[in-house]
Amino acid sequence: MKPDRFVLTLDDREYPTCLKALSDPPKTLYGIGRHELLIEGLGVVGSRKATPYGRTAAKIFAGWAAQQGIIIISGAAIGCDQAAHHAALDREGPTVAVLGCGADIDYPSGAGALLDTIRRDGLVLSELPWGALPKRWAFVRRNRIIAGLSHALLVVEASLPSGTFSTADFALDAGRTVCAVPGSIFAPESRGANRLIRQGATPVTDVSELAQALDVPALVRCHAETSLCKASDDRLVAALVADPMRPDDIAREFGMDIVEVVRVLAVLEERRLARRFPDGRWGCLPM
Repeated sequence: MKPDRFVLTLDDREYPTCLKALSDPPKTLYGIGRHELLIEGLGVVGSRKATPYGRTAAKIFAGWAAQQGIIIISGAAIGCDQAAHHAALDREGPTVAVLGCGADIDYPSGAGALLDTIRRDGLVLSELPWGALPKRWAFVRRNRIIAGLSHALLVVEASLPSGTFSTADFALDAGRTVCAVPGSIFAPESRGANRLIRQGATPVTDVSELAQALDVPALVRCHAETSLCKASDDRLVAALVADPMRPDDIAREFGMDIVEVVRVLAVLEERRLARRFPDGRWGCLPM
């Protein structure tokens, strides 16, 4: 079964509110996949010439956020972008790829299988019409769409100079939170991310800091209907994000029977939203 295609204009009721807030919103959106994913999520961007550090950071943070049902938005470029998309798909989470060509075009050339999967399970989006070939100017333009769809933007790795800075600038102009993963002062690939932090971006070194920047409980509740891994109790998920707990502590905190706690934890574990730690506590951390 082929994924659905759709076209939205600024006058359509289904046009995403978060993109209308941009100073220069795209007049037309062409999409293949799940149009209900056109809501705010976590933008994850980084270097095309990604190091293992950058790819790993993208996988950890994007994978964790996808487990919470938060949509991962990126540009399908080689390197950090593709690592973020793969991490979301691996966790059976939602992801949106925004392209600098037509949504029906496979670019970069080696991304065909990834884009086909995103078209089937997520959403591939562009403001360029069907069949439009990639243009250099279009990639800067598409960065504002990534920024507009992002409740927060996470830069996992960037050198100097870097096109990633245009996405960060668009995100700041749209009033979004910009986060960055710090790197070694000796690594050229981290100079851009380190500079963003020096300029005021929120440093993110673990998932608890990302959760705070994202306001995860609010986003999880907002995305409850679109999440592919919806929890049976969002309040419990939010609590476990903030502080891992033992089952008896959960029972007291939420006024639940211990049998019900065990049942809910089993559901969350099956949906890969929570796991049991060796000390007996349960939490929502990267699997």
